[in-house]
Amino acid sequence: MAQGENSLVISMPGQAQAIIEALNNRGFEAYIVGGCVRDSLLGREPGDWDITTSALPEQVKAVFRRTVDTGIAHGTVTVLKGKESYEVTTYRIDGEYEDNRHPKNVVFTSSLAEDLKRRDFTINAMAYSRDTGLIDLFDGAGDLKKGLIRCVGDPLERFTEDALRILRAIRFRAQLGFDIEKDTRQALKTLAPSLIHVSKERIQTELTKLLLSDHPDYIQEVFDGSMAPFLCPSFPLIRREDIFIDRGLPPARHLRWAALLRHLTEEEAAKILKELKLDNDTISRVRLLTRWWKTPVGTDEISVRKIMSQMGEKQFDDLITFKRFSPGRPETEEELSQIVELTGRIRERGDCVSLKTLAVTGRDLIELGMKPGPALGETLEALLWTVLEHPEKNKKEELVRQLKKDRKKST
Repeated sequence: MAQGENSLVISMPGQAQAIIEALNNRGFEAYIVGGCVRDSLLGREPGDWDITTSALPEQVKAVFRRTVDTGIAHGTVTVLKGKESYEVTTYRIDGEYEDNRHPKNVVFTSSLAEDLKRRDFTINAMAYSRDTGLIDLFDGAGDLKKGLIRCVGDPLERFTEDALRILRAIRFRAQLGFDIEKDTRQALKTLAPSLIHVSKERIQTELTKLLLSDHPDYIQEVFDGSMAPFLCPSFPLIRREDIFIDRGLPPARHLRWAALLRHLTEEEAAKILKELKLDNDTISRVRLLTRWWKTPVGTDEISVRKIMSQMGEKQFDDLITFKRFSPGRPETEEELSQIVELTGRIRERGDCVSLKTLAVTGRDLIELGMKPGPALGETLEALLWTVLEHPEKNKKEELVRQLKKDRKKST
């Protein structure tokens, strides 16, 4: 078994080391594996510390007091240590893949090499323990140094087994700023149609991670690889030449998705997001941004208050942030700075920009003799419009006086 330098030391959480030692003390092999090894070698903080072992699931459960059967059919037991949890998975060989996504069955093995052989990319197929050092059978460490995404073994086989790996390759490229190896890239294009078999939720998860990465514009690779028609029916509405996502745009889900979809209509953008099973909150926020980003805000307080009122204050802040990073907006950078300054003044004074802070309520109007119903709501909106133009009038006595005056005129 090929090994890397035994002098290499990866600093892992004490609890992960304790799990490995406990398994070793019972005569089993155990290593941290996959993404945590990759990220450690890159100097990044791993999100999870996954452990692979020669112990069978029942043997793992016998070693530790607190466990959860999270994926025991596929060999995974979650070991609970304090407030932390660690997935411990038995070495395995995947059976035949029937749906371009999941193996029909898995076979447990005592061979780490067999387990690493089934993994997607070389940079994710490394294992490590303090006793043995780095286990790197496919030169994943070399590919990390070269900045290369390369499949383990035959890329056509890897992508045929699990079509989601096609998007994972592009996502890792975006997250790490790497290139995709020539044969791996060709296989992406060849097997792009198999993405149609992958659930929309899984596709959306990969696309969202890609968009939230340091290289969100790498989503262009989806179009270069002819994948767009297989992601969801409406995805081809996006034109590759329209894609520009500034890396400075904060990595918030709704902002990055809106940046991708901003040249579409509000309805088209929402349709794509619904097909990809995004949550309703994100869809709502993206709709607002695609509707408003080309609308001039105006560099006067009345205009700012009116749009803040229509959008909501948090969404208004998102809009100004979004405009800053969107070529084609109607405002100059100087105008946007003016709008930010005006917004600060409006907030500092506590100007009313919503019914919530209007000095009169529906109850007040009912006490004045109005009946509940649409007319009451319209009256409140009219009063709000008044204070948006004249914030100094947001006083109960003044608004009641105006209302009585208006009602007298209409009778």
